[in-house]
Amino acid sequence: MNEITKALSSQRRQQVLKWLLDPVTNFPAQHTGDLEKDGVCVGFIADKLGIAQPSATSHMKILQEAGLVMPTRIAQWTFYRRDEVGIEHARSVLGSILS
Repeated sequence: MNEITKALSSQRRQQVLKWLLDPVTNFPAQHTGDLEKDGVCVGFIADKLGIAQPSATSHMKILQEAGLVMPTRIAQWTFYRRDEVGIEHARSVLGSILS
């Protein structure tokens, strides 16, 4: 649960999760990897957040550790997409605490 609350404590990470709901609308087409199947390149996430790529990578690692996103590695790039099973688990955990 600590990983989930840590991941959701950042407005930037919350925003990324919202963007990843509809990656085709929120991100440009990629040369490598399918936006929906493979996820969004961390470089595009960094650009949209207006931060350096290492900072975006740190944010995505926190989301990954919380089970909210899944990485896909293609060549030298890492792509991220939402982990809907993990997100549903987080909803359940948070709901049980708040009930």
